[in-house]
Amino acid sequence: MKHYDLVVIGTGPAGQKGAIQAAKLGKRVAIIEKATVLGGAAINTGTIPSKALREAVLHLTGHAKRGLFGQSYRVKKDITIADLAAVSQQVIRHEWELIQDQLERNGIDLIWGKAHFEGPNLLQIQRNGDAELLTADKFLVAVGTRPARPTNVPFNETSVFCSDQLLHLERLPKSMIVVGGGVIGTEYACIMATLGVRVILVEGRSKLLGFLDDEITEAFQYQLRRAGITLRLGEKVEKIDEVKGDPTTGGKPLVQATLESGKRLRAETLLYAVGRQGVCGALGLDNVGISFDDRERLKVNDHYQTNIEHVYAAGDVIGFPSLASTSMEQGRRAVCHAFGVKEDNFNTLFPYGIYAVPEISMVGQTEEQLTEAGIPYEAGIATYDEVSRGKLLGDHTGMLKLLIHQDDHTILGVHAIGTQATELIHIGQAVMTLKGTAQYFIQNVFNYPTLAEAYRVAAYNGLNKLRHI
Repeated sequence: MKHYDLVVIGTGPAGQKGAIQAAKLGKRVAIIEKATVLGGAAINTGTIPSKALREAVLHLTGHAKRGLFGQSYRVKKDITIADLAAVSQQVIRHEWELIQDQLERNGIDLIWGKAHFEGPNLLQIQRNGDAELLTADKFLVAVGTRPARPTNVPFNETSVFCSDQLLHLERLPKSMIVVGGGVIGTEYACIMATLGVRVILVEGRSKLLGFLDDEITEAFQYQLRRAGITLRLGEKVEKIDEVKGDPTTGGKPLVQATLESGKRLRAETLLYAVGRQGVCGALGLDNVGISFDDRERLKVNDHYQTNIEHVYAAGDVIGFPSLASTSMEQGRRAVCHAFGVKEDNFNTLFPYGIYAVPEISMVGQTEEQLTEAGIPYEAGIATYDEVSRGKLLGDHTGMLKLLIHQDDHTILGVHAIGTQATELIHIGQAVMTLKGTAQYFIQNVFNYPTLAEAYRVAAYNGLNKLRHI
């Protein structure tokens, strides 16, 4: 029976970085994967596939360049699922190879199979009818989540599906209902609308992406409506059925979503994107004395320890913020603590990125949070129309907003919507982390022409307001 210093369960972002960190500390490490491929949801069904799909769509439809070449500009007239899947699979294969190479170079044993705790330090790995046992001093549970699939939703993988199945559609539908206005739902709604699919987006709350700054949300919802997406906000789906289509148009079956308000929405397809569900219930955690909530998520302390101190957990399985970027750091920090490596407190100033059309990103606080907390601030605004690079990119609607403290001029929040927003945000993140002020953006030189110049414009705008100019 093999014994390890650390066994990691799951090869997603948290598991990968945790295992590599332990190996770099000179520990004997094994990582276990129950699927037939590496990378978890981030590589295979979530982060990477959806972003690869987005980039392919923006390129092939010509959407990203229409501000320069006109609304009729298009790289490819008839776009098929095969066109889009080819790009996605190319990126995914590269990521598989990259992860495998990193594990091999760091001397980490990769074990395929399903992990099940038989005792506090004993793990059984099941695969193809066989089983093996191994022991370890420490464990990192990084099994992630899957899309929620309520029993009252008639999933059939062709007309009613979750986000995992969307990339496996045989053809592009003419219409789609998207249930759920969170990050996943809004991203896919934008992608489908850019492809020319008629999209209806249903969200139970009064606005999309409630954690965003209100001004950014309003601008985003305006852009969605301009793209032809019908928003049904403050509406909840009561029932989903398959119904016969209109005989005058061939009678093709449709999906009908009946809302609590009595409205009936119909489309060729329906994407259900309301929440995600944990998968740790099958790990035998009761044999260790670890409990989980009704969504199979684990509770951890500030060091990512469960209630059993030698078992750690990181990534989506512990809930918020459920970002690939934060999961990587959680996994690494969990392992550092497990082996006595002192780390500074985790900087919670992490950025959010929403890869919709347009792109959105934020770091720090929103106007609403600052107002509620009674913190005096001023907002500095820069539109992409005010910087030359915005014009060169053909983006006439992008915007960057700085929230500046009225007294010491420190940056309290940065919010961006438009081309490369998720790249642009890191400049503000760095300045905030180092306690910089708005004057930094005025006193330093930025390459010309770049979108980064928007920081200077926004800083001037905010400081001018504070000087009552």
